Amino acid sequence: MVGKFVLWLSASMFIAYGLACLVSPALPAGYAGLEFISADAFPEVGAMYGGLQTGFGIFCLLGALKTDFYRPALVLLLLCIGGLALARCFWAFTGAAEVGGYTYGALVYEYSTAILAALALRR
Repeated sequence: MVGKFVLWLSASMFIAYGLACLVSPALPAGYAGLEFISADAFPEVGAMYGGLQTGFGIFCLLGALKTDFYRPALVLLLLCIGGLALARCFWAFTGAAEVGGYTYGALVYEYSTAILAALALRR
């Protein structure tokens, strides 16, 4: 039950946010305070925030719908989102400046998702 919940939630969030970022790379850049200073910036942000997150969300959707993908999708959530949480936490609290609501919101989501995925895998 917990596993299906976290997979459906993640699929919804990653697909929706990924498609929004694919259409408008300026969206995540604005949230994170990033500037586009070269022609490579739009393709990079569009690919990483748009393409990668959409594909990630589709894999979570497969995990929610198909038994063969259930455990691999939970492992993917645990490792990838857990890795994001650890790296973001490290830089948020060792960086030179105070972070904002974007970072704290991402930390809550990432740690919650990784913990729920780990709990679902234990069952």
